[in-house]
Amino acid sequence: MMIYNPHLEGDPFLWEGGTVGVLLIHGFTATTAEVRPMGNILHEHGYTVAGPLLPGHYTKPADLNRVHWQDWVRTAESAYHELKRHCTQIIVGGESTGALLALYLASEFLEIRGVLAYAPALQLAMSNFDRLRLYLISPFIPFIPKQNMDDDTPWQGYSVNPTRGVIQLLRLQKEIYKRLPAIHQPILLVQGRLDATVHPTVPALIAESVSSQHTEIHWMENSRHVAILDKELNSIAKITLDFISRACLGASE
Repeated sequence: MMIYNPHLEGDPFLWEGGTVGVLLIHGFTATTAEVRPMGNILHEHGYTVAGPLLPGHYTKPADLNRVHWQDWVRTAESAYHELKRHCTQIIVGGESTGALLALYLASEFLEIRGVLAYAPALQLAMSNFDRLRLYLISPFIPFIPKQNMDDDTPWQGYSVNPTRGVIQLLRLQKEIYKRLPAIHQPILLVQGRLDATVHPTVPALIAESVSSQHTEIHWMENSRHVAILDKELNSIAKITLDFISRACLGASE
């Protein structure tokens, strides 16, 4: 009852392949089930692929109200260092909050070859009033039920948003804003045109704020927030494979 789609696999994974590694980080309230379909495609093309499980996830929603954004960063860093033991070149990526953590890693580790940012949650589609209300209610109301959970997307995670956890996401956003100019790696930005979670100005904002010489933005016309689980996954996978090939010398095909 605590996990939506409990039959899916949500544990952390490391699938060994070639010397080019891809780190895929899931989003807020989700599990690694969110990045496994993309991870499977990349692994089939010869890449080593890792998917860490962020603290507070795949247990119970109350746990996500007890962690801080720094806990997510530490897990992402640990997964990066583990992947580095197996690979000579690494691409970091993620969905939503996971994309923010990938940007954080790129700002810290200059040897990272590129960033896959799927619906990066740098700014949520919420009003200033809703943001203020969130801070006011979080000491008293631990969870807010999600809407429209009964679609056909193979997504796994909590069916509620832990309010204090959302505040940690907002604090992570502020940290990433400060770090954008320190990012020099190529960046792939993908967002669904039907995304009701992340503000549509985010991809352009990131592209204009980083110091990268190469950024590319792709809008998926028929996809929602978790585009890498939606109808255009195959198109996103092709875009991703092309990007990795350009970013990594001698990447597997």
